[in-house]
Amino acid sequence: MPADLAVIGLGHLGLPLVQAAVAAGIDTVGYDTDPRPCAELRAGRTPVEGSLTASEIRRMLSGGFRPTTNAAELGRVRTAVICSPTPLGPDRTIDLSALGDAARALAARLRPHTTVVLESAVPPGTTENFLRPLLEEGSGLTAGRDFHLACSPSRLDPGNRTHTYASTPKVIGGLTSACTESAAAFYGRLTDKVVRARGPREAEMTKVLETNFRHVNIALVNEMAVACHDLGVDLWDVIRCAETKPFGFQPFRPGPGVGGHGVPVDPGCLPYSSRTPGHPLRMVSLAQEINDRMPSYVIQRCATLLNEHGKSVRGARVLLLGVTYKPDSADQEAAPAREIATRLMDMGAQIGYHDPHVLDWRVRELPVPRADSLYEAAAAADLTVLLQQHRTYDLQGLAVKAQLLLDTRGATPAGAAHRL
Repeated sequence: MPADLAVIGLGHLGLPLVQAAVAAGIDTVGYDTDPRPCAELRAGRTPVEGSLTASEIRRMLSGGFRPTTNAAELGRVRTAVICSPTPLGPDRTIDLSALGDAARALAARLRPHTTVVLESAVPPGTTENFLRPLLEEGSGLTAGRDFHLACSPSRLDPGNRTHTYASTPKVIGGLTSACTESAAAFYGRLTDKVVRARGPREAEMTKVLETNFRHVNIALVNEMAVACHDLGVDLWDVIRCAETKPFGFQPFRPGPGVGGHGVPVDPGCLPYSSRTPGHPLRMVSLAQEINDRMPSYVIQRCATLLNEHGKSVRGARVLLLGVTYKPDSADQEAAPAREIATRLMDMGAQIGYHDPHVLDWRVRELPVPRADSLYEAAAAADLTVLLQQHRTYDLQGLAVKAQLLLDTRGATPAGAAHRL
């Protein structure tokens, strides 16, 4: 049966798009080269941690959503949106292999007048220099003439009930003005505001700027956290005061590391070309270096606190609270908790965890004991480390019960715990 929309890639990017499209009454199929997400979805289960709930998946299915591994479905739609994952490879450049697989599957069935949109996070130039040739070679069609091609980078904040898909503006950059308008007509059915970029590169670079802005500013406050601790200054009070400035300042807060799906991107590293512009973003590289060493700093603080209380890390019972990358979500993508747990285990600590959103947690493929009673576990632990401030945590009560509490988020009342 023909559909209006095909979403290619049923992960953390594709599923929210499917949800928004089905809610708008758009007949939608979802395609993934991996059969596992489709099987999970057809069974009414979410294939991605921290994305949609089972009830939301069931509503999407009852609304007509059809997950499929049949690539023939891609040749029957008016709009195809590619939401393939683009993780960092071992050399810390963006891995476009899943995007390439999706493009080839679509190209073999691409029909004239179809609108193709790329939502995956990619370096600037990917839509034109990587995706376009694959689509044209595989279909025999020409982008901008026979079919529309555009980039509209995803803007998602999982679990955010304030900034929904509909209320978050969509940036769109098409290969031609007609491509932009065709994509804008589609997204105009899903969101309240469409922002037209000059072209695909500008749209791609918008995502790069947004992601790097977050990482660079988190790196700044992470460095401030270390310096303020050494100087005996309460950084959290500094931030509270600074954010009263009505101009020229936006508050960011430190933490044990930076998680999430958006990774800092240096456009000086273009995975589809041997040529680089020769102007790498040095601040982005430095910010990544600073953020990457925050788990080590947390371990250092843990060891120091235990030593100050006459205990060693070896043999210490350490309880980790909140192992997800953001509060009130089950999404563990790049969360620093796993690295912190690994380092503590290497030092001989006995690790346990508590997280209301994660019922099973593994480190090095081994299950980590989960605390059933939070207060009892905190009272029994030599050190409790708050890594994520889920709303359900009574931090004041926790501070009373815990023998020793390290708060890496500045969420506990002043003086109630040791802060990062």
